[in-house]
Amino acid sequence: MPLSHDHVRTTVETYLARHPHEREQLSDLLEALDRTGDGITSRSTFTGHVTCGAIVLDDLGRVLHVLHLASGKVLAPGGHAEPSDESLAGAALRELQEETGIPLQAVTPWPGYETLPFDIDIHDVDAHPGKGEPGHQHYDLRFLFRLRNANETPVVLQEEEVGGIEWRPADRAASPSLREKLLKLPLQIRAETANASALIYNDRGEYLLHLRDYFPGQIWEPGMWSLLGGGREPQDATLEHTARRELAEEAGLDLADLTPFGTEYASDGAGATVPIAIYAGRWNGDPRDLALTEGVMLAWFAPGDLHRLRIAGTTSDLVRRHSATLPTTQSGPEPEEERLASPRGTVPNIIGVHLYLERPDGTVLLGLRHPDSAFAPSTWHVLAGHCENENAITALLREAQEEAGLHIERQDVELVHVVHHIGKPKYPPRMGLFFRARTWSGEPELREPDKCIQWRFWDPAALPDDLVPYTRLAIEKIQSGELYSETGWPA
Repeated sequence: MPLSHDHVRTTVETYLARHPHEREQLSDLLEALDRTGDGITSRSTFTGHVTCGAIVLDDLGRVLHVLHLASGKVLAPGGHAEPSDESLAGAALRELQEETGIPLQAVTPWPGYETLPFDIDIHDVDAHPGKGEPGHQHYDLRFLFRLRNANETPVVLQEEEVGGIEWRPADRAASPSLREKLLKLPLQIRAETANASALIYNDRGEYLLHLRDYFPGQIWEPGMWSLLGGGREPQDATLEHTARRELAEEAGLDLADLTPFGTEYASDGAGATVPIAIYAGRWNGDPRDLALTEGVMLAWFAPGDLHRLRIAGTTSDLVRRHSATLPTTQSGPEPEEERLASPRGTVPNIIGVHLYLERPDGTVLLGLRHPDSAFAPSTWHVLAGHCENENAITALLREAQEEAGLHIERQDVELVHVVHHIGKPKYPPRMGLFFRARTWSGEPELREPDKCIQWRFWDPAALPDDLVPYTRLAIEKIQSGELYSETGWPA
């Protein structure tokens, strides 16, 4: 089946979260996404359609180009998507192999671009009356790969389409937009560990979770509920292949369609940050029928029940964010509403950590959340996150590094405010801990562009109108020296 419109839309929006200044120049692509639906990948959609390119760098930082006989131009390998392609990155790899004979296993995605295009270019294509093709546009999504070993990689050209190959220095890349990005790319970068996980949901709006074995020190997140998935292996051409292989190996599960949903970041046992490509897929089976080979069990859970589980905050956020994209008719039961209506009984509270970062001039750091965020989309908020299996200050230091590249020492942190709040009646209550960093190193970076698209320091006396309400309250209380506040609770 053709690549889905949702797959293209998600990929483009994730790219724009990293390159928001390119939204205007990609307006034709965004309008086409609104206009053409799934036809956006069909070469017979002559208002314009998506193509996929493979940008391949060797150990010297040179870029692979091929001579396309049809156009007479020297370009990066690439071409039209086919119905058999499982992903946009997979289409780029297929074109690479067809045009040059370079096998999929000879290249690996560039660290940080496992699920994200390195560049998107729009260019006009001349009419070909002999083929019945009018002039149209190509929306070229270009994915970045590293060649493992140039000396051991055979090249077999597709003679009917390709007249030769050329390895060019980055400053001579054929495309100006590509050339600009390549010249900023750090070539001496180590290959990173990368994982892929599957966010599997059913028509009831429930999510399939995996209870991991309790082997502390031997496996990641022991005894916790998590998504199925694992680390990339040498035979995996893309991280989608990793996700599919892990589903087959862990549960004997084969899904017809997996759609990239985003990239999450987690810390491994050594404290290093590991990117996790998240792929979403629908399945309506019974977990008891699956042949589970790892862990304790698989089970369906509604998003409203996650607070009862031993589960990482990042996983809970991921499920809730995806759930918000589903039609309301698919949302699962929300038993918290009845529980919260009663003043009696024990209700678990979610703990969130928040960074109050104030410069010497008195301005405070805020981030503008991504338009697709399940919580407070297109709204300003302090740097924040949920506690995982860790204490609150450790969570704060981790979130500061993961989200903004800020390094803060434990002894430089002090608690300055606590806000006990409820966002909506269906949500469990939350305890927001606001910590001030007396000193830090680094400047705020967009390390998670699918969550935050801008960092900015604001005058506390002139905060933005679109600010998370409890954040506004907390900043006001911090300014006045008050330690505690409440919001959202019934009178």
